Amino acid sequence: MSSLAVHPNETCGAFVHGVDLANLTLAEFDQIKAAFAEHGVLFFRAQHLTTRQHIEFAERWGEINVNRFFTAHMDHPEIAIVAKEPDDETNIGGYWHSDHSYDVEPALGSILIARELPTSGGDTQFASMRRAYEQLDTRTKHRIERLRAVHSVHHVFGAGAYASADRGDFTDRLGNSDGADEMVDVAHPMVIRHPLSGKNVLYVNPTFTIAIEGMDHGEAMTLLHGLYDHATSDDFTFDFAWEPGSVAMWDNRAVWHSARNDYPGQRRVMHRITIEGCALEAPPELQRADPTLAQRAGATIAGGVVAATMDGIGMVIEPERTKRPDIEIVGEAPEDEPKDNPAEPGVSFGDLPEI
Repeated sequence: MSSLAVHPNETCGAFVHGVDLANLTLAEFDQIKAAFAEHGVLFFRAQHLTTRQHIEFAERWGEINVNRFFTAHMDHPEIAIVAKEPDDETNIGGYWHSDHSYDVEPALGSILIARELPTSGGDTQFASMRRAYEQLDTRTKHRIERLRAVHSVHHVFGAGAYASADRGDFTDRLGNSDGADEMVDVAHPMVIRHPLSGKNVLYVNPTFTIAIEGMDHGEAMTLLHGLYDHATSDDFTFDFAWEPGSVAMWDNRAVWHSARNDYPGQRRVMHRITIEGCALEAPPELQRADPTLAQRAGATIAGGVVAATMDGIGMVIEPERTKRPDIEIVGEAPEDEPKDNPAEPGVSFGDLPEI
């Protein structure tokens, strides 16, 4: 009988004990998959995987994404080397982010193994985007639920980023700026239905999210930074302290992470494998349909008031009064829809006549 046990943290992620990742039974792997879907990031201790075993464990989850920008392992290109040498001042990943959000199909997740650690420091912070979304106030949820955010790689891995004076020691650790410059920015829903858990998740991040479709840049940055401050609250974050033999596996669609750079003059080497993911979608109830005549017009139809919001989604509040066959009924407004929300600029049509 398996001794595998899952111990959730109060804020983000869970520790998995009593398992050998190099020799998993099918039942144990199923338990780990269920825990991964529920908690977003899993932590393992006392694992001593070889590079080959690291790859084999990753292959059980799906196709491996060979990283385009990190230095690859000399013998195993599937493994990206995340290293900081004693004379390096900056570290890789020392900022809140979600890997590969700039891809059309963002990565499922990453499996990181500690290979060489400093005597102290070098923790990795994680933040739960499911809990962050769940704890948003109702007004903010309504404001973002049908918005799409733009994600870009150019300012991080592009030629312009490497030319920056404060990133000089990245040159020998990251590469392929030409590949980054050729990539096209992508947009994803700001609220997604998580592919594994089925839960609603906040999907933006401070590193790769650069804009919100259809929104003034200043207004978008104000909204995004408010979300970032909320998401990095102590209520949703957890610091993982690395030890020899530690493994962390996180879901890039469910959590952010950030590596602490608090071990000057010491070496830290990690091996990372990333698993390919899938396209992300908004929850079905939040998906935007093609605008109807009523939505485009944002007008009064047979006494039913159409609420025109920023993204052009309107709802007929009194559809039962509409009898004309050429008018499409969009649906009734939710009972808890805010009636006066300054955070959601709308369109006013003044006093409208009855039909």
